[in-house]
Amino acid sequence: MQVRGKRFSILGAGKSGLAVARLLKTRRAKVFLSEKGKQNKFEDAAKELQEIGVEFELGDNTHRVLEADYIVLSPGVPLDAPIVKLARTQQIKILSEIEIAFDQCEAPIVAITGTNGKTTTTTLVGEIFKRAGWNTFVAGNIGIAFSEIVDQAKGEKAIVVLEVSSFQLDAIDEFRPKVSALLNIAPDHLDRYKNYEAYIQSKYRIVENQKGYDIFVYNHDDENARNCADTVNIRTIGFSLKEELKQGSYLVGDDIVLRIGREKEVLINRNEIGIPGPHNLMNAMAAALMTRTMGVEYDAIRETLRTFKGVEHRIEFVRELNGVKYYNDSKATNVDSVYYALGSFKEPIILIAGGKDKGNDYSKIADLVKEHVKAIVTVGKGAEKIEKFFDGMKPIHSAGMSMEEAVRLAKEAAAPGDIVLLSPACASFDMFDNYEQRGRVFKELVNQLK
Repeated sequence: MQVRGKRFSILGAGKSGLAVARLLKTRRAKVFLSEKGKQNKFEDAAKELQEIGVEFELGDNTHRVLEADYIVLSPGVPLDAPIVKLARTQQIKILSEIEIAFDQCEAPIVAITGTNGKTTTTTLVGEIFKRAGWNTFVAGNIGIAFSEIVDQAKGEKAIVVLEVSSFQLDAIDEFRPKVSALLNIAPDHLDRYKNYEAYIQSKYRIVENQKGYDIFVYNHDDENARNCADTVNIRTIGFSLKEELKQGSYLVGDDIVLRIGREKEVLINRNEIGIPGPHNLMNAMAAALMTRTMGVEYDAIRETLRTFKGVEHRIEFVRELNGVKYYNDSKATNVDSVYYALGSFKEPIILIAGGKDKGNDYSKIADLVKEHVKAIVTVGKGAEKIEKFFDGMKPIHSAGMSMEEAVRLAKEAAAPGDIVLLSPACASFDMFDNYEQRGRVFKELVNQLK
């Protein structure tokens, strides 16, 4: 893409918007940034934009946005935003931030998407590459914008490991990973997509530009991921907990086996893996396949799987008090995530759930709640829907719009040997800036308990 001298309007002044503004400015593009949010929330962003010489507007998306050759979307800006729809009527090219970064990136890209497990798998893949001696950059939907690391990701052993969301894939054009992975697809973000099929098709876009010797790693046990693998004309490698595969990763007893090309190797016993739960077993399989196909030695993969302890806000142990263990699973922003979390414990669970509902269907976790959950504490705007669904099934305690009250009620309901688990099944935006803030607040409140 010819960037120099071209006009780019960026929508959104979050991490991605600021990072791509800086990147395009260094490439001598003409950059304008527009943010609908209120000015007092973006004071730091405004200061930085002034310092780097980028013109901007806050509080609204005006027609100034349309004076552009390209419009660049931050992940939080939907394709049906009024200014985006107007731009399309004027044939202005709409691109995702990761599309711009990809165009400017020299290093090969390993990209991971899916409804659940993206952050854990992306982090794990990054740790494997680091242990193997690669100059590794982990970015995307995981905290650091792709555009932030483009200029550092250079050289023979450089590799970019990206967590990619459906929102980021919605406006790609030529984005092409060397290795891509689709971990799973389950109903999510139905408040943003017109239906489940639209969400599925968004996830499928991760493979649409792959060709030649590119590789697609997919969950063979997930029907949607398997259907995607059936449609591509590149090398596909699956992972499965249920059956032996001709190519991919599978279980023989408790051993994880990798079969890639003519290689067949027993990688590790499942009980040696540092992160618990069947969902993490699948994440480990995916990470092993992605790194091995890029040439990483088995020993580096094995040792990382043994020592990796997971990521913050994902079934994260906080503390034990009076025989009760507290876990932070704030990243569980959909029902499928809660399904995996509930299946990770044998002890009775006091479940804290609620937040901004995204069209959730709680029937998937009903049996697990009956089997594992002792009581439910609801919090946030989505509480009423949870209370209505589980009414009569388990004792329910309402904390209103207070996480402090939720923690207090959970402590009262718990007995020695129980688990208190924050696994909300909902987005955080009714009470918090993001799931990270929600998780940090929960941990602070738990650590203050006496």
